[in-house]
Amino acid sequence: MATPFLKTGESGSYESAVWPGLKLTRGDRHILLEAPAVMDGLGSSVYGGGMTPLRRIVNIYVDRFYRCDDPERDIADSLRAWGYPSMDTAGLLTAVQLRHASVAEERCDDYAVFCCATAGVSNAARAGVKRTTFPASWTPGTINLMLAVDGRMTPGAMVNAIITATEAKAAALSDLGVRDAETGLPATGTTTDAVVLGVSQRPDWPLLHSYAGTATDLGGTVGRLVYAAVSESLRVAAEARA
Repeated sequence: MATPFLKTGESGSYESAVWPGLKLTRGDRHILLEAPAVMDGLGSSVYGGGMTPLRRIVNIYVDRFYRCDDPERDIADSLRAWGYPSMDTAGLLTAVQLRHASVAEERCDDYAVFCCATAGVSNAARAGVKRTTFPASWTPGTINLMLAVDGRMTPGAMVNAIITATEAKAAALSDLGVRDAETGLPATGTTTDAVVLGVSQRPDWPLLHSYAGTATDLGGTVGRLVYAAVSESLRVAAEARA
């Protein structure tokens, strides 16, 4: 079950109940997820994306009028201003109000999973159909997922987890009746979604996960938590608009 990270715009923090030392902190127009040690990272973040070591993930709010000529530089400038190291850091941008962030987490004998989602669907879109596209463009992300797994995973399993998370996000939008703003068809995401996964790879976890699809315990957990966090974030945002 997911819970709102913060119900107000005030600063605050959240200590993970399933991963000692993992902390989510609300700062000046950003949310920081920081692990107790460097993780193996994989993601589509604007800053620090790809497969790279990660210690922290920063989800940064920008308003809808933000000019994105060089978002990577803008994120680097913000990290410096907040005193965060540029190394081992992934940076995301979103136009979603950070007070709508939602958290879900779960632990079992073989792993622990943490998910934080910020979700908005003003630019909802459906993959797999003909719609307006662009050769190269960027706008603030509207469904950002910060995933952290305390466990051991192969690189292939990490990719598998990203796929499962994406499927769960699409399922949440479908069940909520979200439609592609252009075609009217059921949406599978938005035009600017991003996801970052960090994995501890701590050797004291006995099981090495080679898969993270929906048939696996780990994939099932990732899917449930992403589904819950995305749904809760959208619910909180809808209540704020009402």
